[in-house]
Amino acid sequence: MMSRINYDLKLIKGVAFDIDGVLSPAVVPLGDDGVPRRMANLRDGYSIVRAVKEGIHIALISGADTPAVRKRFANMGVVDMYLGNGDKLAWLHEWMDKYNLSYAQVAYCGDDIPDLEPMKKVGLPVAPRDAVSEIKEVAKYITVANGGYGVGRELLEEILRIRNVWPVNDKAFGQ
Repeated sequence: MMSRINYDLKLIKGVAFDIDGVLSPAVVPLGDDGVPRRMANLRDGYSIVRAVKEGIHIALISGADTPAVRKRFANMGVVDMYLGNGDKLAWLHEWMDKYNLSYAQVAYCGDDIPDLEPMKKVGLPVAPRDAVSEIKEVAKYITVANGGYGVGRELLEEILRIRNVWPVNDKAFGQ
């Protein structure tokens, strides 16, 4: 099977995602209490669950940090969440060291300037279609989807299909 992504996806053992602008749209409504109310893409969620079940290490590396974000991704089996203000490159290295991942084995999906340094390091830097220009310049793959509208699904489905482990029948939810 051929992939739209010009990278040996069989190398990928870990995928790190930013949240706002990647797994949720870059526009985040605020509640009356000032807390951001992020949208969640169900197809992204399904693909993250599938990737975790197939042994792909998933990390969230994001300035976003709310109980809702932590709960949603924990329910999907994501155990590696580096959230809140911090050095994204340092967090990337901490996560990679935890699983003994090389740069070539990692995809990082980001959309804005704080993601630039981690994206310059990994084997497969990925940007949503509506990412800022500096991020698109370093990306090896730019998704068809805008941030929050299936970016995670697009990337993870390609990785899982190339490994012949993407479910293709009506029993997919039970697998």
